[in-house]
Amino acid sequence: MVMDFELSHVEARIIGSLMEKERTTPENYPLSLNALTKACNQKSNRNPVMNIEETLIAGALDGLGFHRRLTKRLLADDSRVPKYRHDLTEMFSLSPNEHAALCLLLLRGPQTFGEIRGRSERLYNFESLEEVERTLVGLADREDPLVKQLPR
Repeated sequence: MVMDFELSHVEARIIGSLMEKERTTPENYPLSLNALTKACNQKSNRNPVMNIEETLIAGALDGLGFHRRLTKRLLADDSRVPKYRHDLTEMFSLSPNEHAALCLLLLRGPQTFGEIRGRSERLYNFESLEEVERTLVGLADREDPLVKQLPR
């Protein structure tokens, strides 16, 4: 399966990184631009490994926020820098298993059911390959599909 929501590679990495950090490091979420840049360029759990300049991420965030409303820029009273969060979970009413599957597809590209199940434990514990398949079929069968199945 692959994500079928039209995003550039940089946009997909940004959204995937925000989704991942929301679940795996909630104490540090939302993320500053610096933290998001590090998350996007992280060498583990990413395919391909990228080296995206902070200015490119900032520009992509503008498009994701202003035009697509997929991210939000926040400035808290106690913070000197703006922080960023994603809105996919609320916008598409994603369940925890859908959030995990979509996040992994954004960060790693096309994957099999087994790969998603094996790589999801920090985000969601899929009980079986059948649960992964049901989750992805549900995401693909939406009125506006979020993923599509690729041929072998």
